Amino acid sequence: MTEATRIIAIRHGETAWNVNTRIQGQLDVGLNATGRWQAERVGQALADEPIAAIYSSDLLRAWDTALSISKAGGINLQTHEGLRERGFGLFEGKTFDEIALKWPEAAVRWRKRDPGYAPEGGGESLLAFRTRIEEVVNALAAPHAGTQIVLVAHGGVMDVLYRAATRQEIQSPRTWALGNAAINRLLWTPQGLSLVGWADTHHLEDGVALDESTA
Repeated sequence: MTEATRIIAIRHGETAWNVNTRIQGQLDVGLNATGRWQAERVGQALADEPIAAIYSSDLLRAWDTALSISKAGGINLQTHEGLRERGFGLFEGKTFDEIALKWPEAAVRWRKRDPGYAPEGGGESLLAFRTRIEEVVNALAAPHAGTQIVLVAHGGVMDVLYRAATRQEIQSPRTWALGNAAINRLLWTPQGLSLVGWADTHHLEDGVALDESTA
């Protein structure tokens, strides 16, 4: 039987748009001061972990978070476009209130987690997004059987990983946290993901990790 790959999955540090409840999607928004502090803290928390590789979304907020982990542990960092956040099309750059006002019917489908709904303007459906993330994780984890890797990405990506590991339906209401810079641990085998630990924020105890309420 193939040995498991241990995965540490990290959502990027906080951005100003997280604070303002503005949809980032695949727009390239950087970390704010709190997010940079969170990135440093998660880097310190993982500095002594045995890590074979670090893979990050190529969006700046994830890259800068991953870079802190890379520097703290002296481990090379690689980007992968497939780890990007879900594409939200015309929703990107808008606040929750703006979306509800401009596209009320679309906002309801989004909020109710309609699996096949893709926001206009090139957005991804939850089904397409889940397929993308699961394929990327399989491709990245498979070569590292018996070792540990770090994946740094986004709230929506963390949500897909949790659902896959706990066999939750894609449209089920979320009852778990997706905090900025929280440490999440999973095991991967060719049979799928399983959950080891979730939403560890001990390294951020004197700060705040915003939850991703829209993932």
